[in-house]
Amino acid sequence: MIAAPEIPTDFNLLQESETHFSSDTDFEDIEGKNQKQGKGKTCKKGKKGPGEKGKGGNGGGKPSGPNRMNGHHQQNGVENMMLFEVVKMGKSAMQSVVDDWIESYKHDRDISLLDLINFFIQCSGCKGVVTAEMFRHMQNSEIIRKMTEEFDEDSGDYPLTMAGPQWKKFKSSFCEFIGVLVRQCQYSIIYDEYMMDTVISLLTGLSDSQVRAFRHTSTLAAMKLMTALVNVALNLSINMDNTQRQYEAERNKMIGKRANDRLELLLQKRKELQENQDEIENMMNAIFKGVFVHRYRDAIAEIRAICIEEIGIWMKMYSDAFLNDSYLKYVGWTMHDKDRIVSMTLDKEYDVAVQAIKLLTLVLQSSEEVLTAEDCENVYHLVYSAHRPVAVAAGEFLYKKLFSRRDPEEDGILKRRGRQSPNANLVKTLVFFFLESELHEHAAYLVDSMWDCATELLKDWECMNSLLLEEPLSGEEPLTDRQESALIEIMLCTIRQAAECHPPVGRGTGKRVLTAKEKKTQLDDRTRITELFAVALPQLLAKYSIDAEKVTNLLQLPQYFDLEIYTTGRLEKHLDALLRQIRDIVEKHTDTDVLEACSKTYHALCNEEFTIFNRVDIARSQLIDELADKFNRLLEDFLQEGEEPDEDDAYQVLSTLKRITAFHNTHDLSRWDLFGCNYKLLKTGIENGDMPEQIVIHALQCTHYVILWQLAKITESSSTKEDLLRLKKQMRVFCQICQHYLTNVNTAVKEQAFTILCDVLMISSHQIMSGGRDMLEPLVYTPDSSLQSELLSFILDHVFIDQDDDNNSADGQQDDEASKIEALHKRRNLLAAFCKLIVYTVVEMNTAADIFKQYMKYYNDYGDIIKETMSKTRQIDKIQCAKTLILSLQQLFNEMIQENGYNFDRSSPTFSGIKELARRFALTFGLDQLKTREAIAMLHKDGIEFAFKEPNPQGESHPPLNLAFLDILSEFSSKLLRQDKRTVYVYLEKFMTFQMSLRREDVWLPLMSYRNSLLAGGDDDTMSVISGISSRGSTVRNKKSKPATGKRKLPEAEESSSSDSMWLNREQTMHTPVMMQTPQLTSTIMREPKRLRPEENYMGVYPIQPEHHPTPLDYNTQVTWMLAQRQQEEAARQQQERAAMSYVKLRTNLQHAIRRGTSLMEDDEEPIVEDVMMSSEGRIEDLNEGMDFDTMDIDLPPSKNRRERTELKPDFFDPASIMDESVLGVSMF
Repeated sequence: MIAAPEIPTDFNLLQESETHFSSDTDFEDIEGKNQKQGKGKTCKKGKKGPGEKGKGGNGGGKPSGPNRMNGHHQQNGVENMMLFEVVKMGKSAMQSVVDDWIESYKHDRDISLLDLINFFIQCSGCKGVVTAEMFRHMQNSEIIRKMTEEFDEDSGDYPLTMAGPQWKKFKSSFCEFIGVLVRQCQYSIIYDEYMMDTVISLLTGLSDSQVRAFRHTSTLAAMKLMTALVNVALNLSINMDNTQRQYEAERNKMIGKRANDRLELLLQKRKELQENQDEIENMMNAIFKGVFVHRYRDAIAEIRAICIEEIGIWMKMYSDAFLNDSYLKYVGWTMHDKDRIVSMTLDKEYDVAVQAIKLLTLVLQSSEEVLTAEDCENVYHLVYSAHRPVAVAAGEFLYKKLFSRRDPEEDGILKRRGRQSPNANLVKTLVFFFLESELHEHAAYLVDSMWDCATELLKDWECMNSLLLEEPLSGEEPLTDRQESALIEIMLCTIRQAAECHPPVGRGTGKRVLTAKEKKTQLDDRTRITELFAVALPQLLAKYSIDAEKVTNLLQLPQYFDLEIYTTGRLEKHLDALLRQIRDIVEKHTDTDVLEACSKTYHALCNEEFTIFNRVDIARSQLIDELADKFNRLLEDFLQEGEEPDEDDAYQVLSTLKRITAFHNTHDLSRWDLFGCNYKLLKTGIENGDMPEQIVIHALQCTHYVILWQLAKITESSSTKEDLLRLKKQMRVFCQICQHYLTNVNTAVKEQAFTILCDVLMISSHQIMSGGRDMLEPLVYTPDSSLQSELLSFILDHVFIDQDDDNNSADGQQDDEASKIEALHKRRNLLAAFCKLIVYTVVEMNTAADIFKQYMKYYNDYGDIIKETMSKTRQIDKIQCAKTLILSLQQLFNEMIQENGYNFDRSSPTFSGIKELARRFALTFGLDQLKTREAIAMLHKDGIEFAFKEPNPQGESHPPLNLAFLDILSEFSSKLLRQDKRTVYVYLEKFMTFQMSLRREDVWLPLMSYRNSLLAGGDDDTMSVISGISSRGSTVRNKKSKPATGKRKLPEAEESSSSDSMWLNREQTMHTPVMMQTPQLTSTIMREPKRLRPEENYMGVYPIQPEHHPTPLDYNTQVTWMLAQRQQEEAARQQQERAAMSYVKLRTNLQHAIRRGTSLMEDDEEPIVEDVMMSSEGRIEDLNEGMDFDTMDIDLPPSKNRRERTELKPDFFDPASIMDESVLGVSMF
């Protein structure tokens, strides 16, 4: 139907054509009167006369109309208010904008067309402008290449991709402009072979650009232009058909009545319409083959989507022309990759996955044979997805595939109910699918996935109940035991979903507010559930009373009953039947899950708001009375002296104790006084040591429940002092019993004792008095050091172990992956229980050192718990947390020394692991150095003291035994502020002797490395400790101030000071007689990236010059000379500080703002970290303070080169670092 295009894709944009339009209007003409003028009155094919060649309109190319367009002044062919701005603002009616452009086009089409070209360029986000000169003399490809150079390389955004409501509206306005433009020009201008040819050629060239913005924008414009042309072609086709019918009708008239002039007019009109249609078809062919054929398979998804969306519109709009194989093949080719669509259901973008599943659902409905069984199975398992939209889409697919079809035979039984209803087979199919999926613990997810599309099926509880209770029909296969269990579980999940009206845990954001309609549906469903299962539940329990799994699920149904219906519906006899069945189940079963389900059922029925309360309470009390009496009687026989209990007696005691414990978990059994008998049982177990482990475990749990219920009663109501004292005594005794069982030989007993003990310590901590409960102060219990030590030992022995060494399971086997995961989960709970004691200051914070040191080794198993513990402890007390961190490193260092001795290899994996742990600890302090200033300072103080704690027995010429710890401590140097580095350096010198600073052997490298880390990045970056020259301090000051005269005498006290006091008070280094020549200084920051050997690294700081040896002086002379030099430099420094005082005052506001924000100090002259030596009491931070240190990823891989981590050092241009240098002279310790 559509011929091949005849329009070139690259030609001079200035066509030779006539600019004098006839008087016809180009607006819509319903009767088609102006169509003839559009083709005939202008120069055919746009040819010019002989004298107009090479020029624009109006002979000389000058505009014949006024020099204005749309009311805006023209300059150099560009409007002050361009089309792009008008469309972007979206405030003007689009038809008015287009009409103004058409009027301008009639006056001077070159300038107007130039404006339209710039509109498309600017809509692409290009800042360039096509000038009139470029328009006249440059080819299409040259213009596009020129515009490409005008793009902003720093930003990939352009109008179609920009965010915000304005740009979203721009896209619709852009598309509307193109549609209105074609509609308003459809009777004349689009046939002048100038405007449309130029626009199509431009868009074709832009759509082939490598620039995404050009390609995307031009493709959208071309496709919308094509859509508008299809609409024009459709109107022409309709007019041609009408004209043809009119012509046939006129020609069929009798000769006498036939109007020949009308026939000629109709023939001429049909000919013109045919010519117009041919031209429109040529334009559409040019767009289709020049743009669509290339862009429908573009690399950009948005561009592909535009093409496929528009071709769908063409097929719907003009089906006679486009709904055929020639065009359908492009849609088929786009969707032919079925495997890709199936794989997209697992896309990481959930929205993409949802749309892929919905597309497959449509494919399934239209042609089911296209999808293989494997394709369907790939979608089936998504019903268990945690993302609800994906699961719901998959549930709809599953329903369409397996449940939506009905056999013709079922049409006659649509009104049947129960087992004979059409849903019976569908329910069975659902059960079969659930069992085949092998995810038996996720029935709630399956039900939720299908809840929206299969509500009628899932709420057919009558059918489910019939399948469970009624006998199968003749020829029908009964459900197997496994299928019945699955059906009961699915039925429970559907009842829960209907009663609670929210998705299961892990799917959804929580409960939402129900609408009035949803509330009514919820009430109706609960009524249906109660009326049906109040009668059926006793029968179901009677049938499956010996099956623990089925009974456990069935016993949960009363939680969703409307209990008032028992009275209003006169169903009391069914309630009595239910209570009898529950009692029988309690007597038959000893399984904990079954017993707890029975207990919860009694709790749900014992609601004082309903009249059935007394009936249920009497039944419950009778049951507990019998259990308590039986337990006391059995216990008395079991604990008789001189008789060894047999297995039958132990089983009877254990089974009865299990039942009592299960009920005590939910019900207050305080009136039965169970503490005494349990205490007697536990005490006997401690004395004899032969008590069965399960009896001890349940006795501990039952005693725990006794204490909790008594505490709840005391807290909720006024109590006497005697009640408090009795509870206090019971809690103390119980804690002692649990502490004894921490050393039991059985692991399960120890775990139970540990868990309960942690809970009791948490409950009885000082926080029990919070909320105005000061009367509970007698119950506060703080564990002593021995108990804390035992709790910590349990954690180290039972949590921080290898997976293969864990044999905690009952059968001693850990080969099964599921059992390994369960064991890990148990260990994580144990660690979390102890860390909770640390976080809430129940135990000393320093006990966390043994936990923190395991951070790297057990990161995969417990890293999140340990990191959160660090975070919380730092919020409580930053300084104590820092001391705990350094203590953990010290413990690891001591363990390494005990294993390898003091002559260990510092490149060994053990030492490297400690350094890496220190690096991770340093990263947790975050980037805000002011917040952690005091904590980091205290950490360095403790580290320095530990490094020099053990002197070397061989004398001072050998390094202290723990000196290598300084290498570990250097990992925290980057967290010090610049002024604090100087203060820590001064504190370090307190522990050094003069000879230490001169040592350069390998064993002294940790000291040299740590000193350099304190000098790096501060005011002493290039300072040599021996030379006495400062790179940023004294050197600069000496240039601006007078040199020291050296005439001041030293005070006598200073003259007589020892070498130790000299190193203690020294703040700047001095020339010494030993090294008279000043060495070349090298900053540790400014060195080349090449990594030096340790010997080379320190040669620049401590150079040796063997060829020059000044006359040696005795030690006292050296000291006196150095003190004199020191006094002179100090005088010069003080003079410079007085001169710079005015500058200091200018920065006072900034400094005070910084200090007020961090509560560090008020004036520069005050000791910066003097408070570090004070108690941390009273400086506890608000627990809700932001955890800035958590913003850093502490899981970075260890760097092989220390210099690669310089980016982790603090920002030396931080305003907090701009402080008066007088601070540097203040002692921190």
